[in-house]
Amino acid sequence: ADLPAIKRVLRVPLNLEMGAHPEIVAVACRVRPRQATLVPERRRELTTEGGLNLRSGERRIGLAVERLTRAGIRVSLFIDPDPASVRLSAKIGVPMVELHTGRYAAARTRSARARAFLSLSRASALASGAGLVVAAGHGLDYHNVRPVAAIPEMEELNIGFSIMARALEKGLPRAVREMAELVHR
Repeated sequence: ADLPAIKRVLRVPLNLEMGAHPEIVAVACRVRPRQATLVPERRRELTTEGGLNLRSGERRIGLAVERLTRAGIRVSLFIDPDPASVRLSAKIGVPMVELHTGRYAAARTRSARARAFLSLSRASALASGAGLVVAAGHGLDYHNVRPVAAIPEMEELNIGFSIMARALEKGLPRAVREMAELVHR
């Protein structure tokens, strides 16, 4: 993909979701998106299956954060909604975290969804208390987004797949409008 060309024609800020690999970080530093969200990458993975493992990757992720920040790029870490990940994110020095909502979205019972939502709420409060901007994403859709959007500390939701899937049937303007109505209620 020609990222510089894509960046030139975008009417919204560019956010690269990317691994913390030095080669990828170098590309991001050349392109200079508004934001880079560091996500885990596993071979043969179809979609992100969880947050970054900050315990084992703290040094590598810290170096990527430092390099991207020096290039003037806001950095966010995609993490699981647990206290240890929030604390390590603050220690690494990022201004923002994106909480993985996969467990919440995939919950099959009311009690499992309630437990996952409680984790999201607590992690949001902890992150905000540590001075971090809080975002969330993964598996959010038209049926489950409202409670997450209502978390007081939540500043951004990343919802791509669900909107694009609905757009195939309803058209993109309507799909976006319907999601915006759910998020802003």
